[in-house]
Amino acid sequence: MGAVINGLNIFCCTRIETSDTVTAMNNTLQKSRGPRPPFESGQIWELADSSLQIGLVGKTLVHYKHYKGKTKRAPISLAGIKVLEKYLKANKAVLVQE
Repeated sequence: MGAVINGLNIFCCTRIETSDTVTAMNNTLQKSRGPRPPFESGQIWELADSSLQIGLVGKTLVHYKHYKGKTKRAPISLAGIKVLEKYLKANKAVLVQE
């Protein structure tokens, strides 16, 4: 663009309302959608035919074990928090233990 001095743009000589620009930018910011249910280490979620145990929880990733059927061992998996939340919501998981 150009330099703005006293509300005037030097290159095109039009007045720029800086307060309106800042207000317009602030109005476009999204509001937070509320708190999401936090994952904690040791939680067990029951699904229709399996269960999921939360291991370590980081800022954006979650370590978990997904037990399918009557297996005694399950591999440790890694997923994003939002991805895992969507999966649990889609499969109507119920929190059994914290």
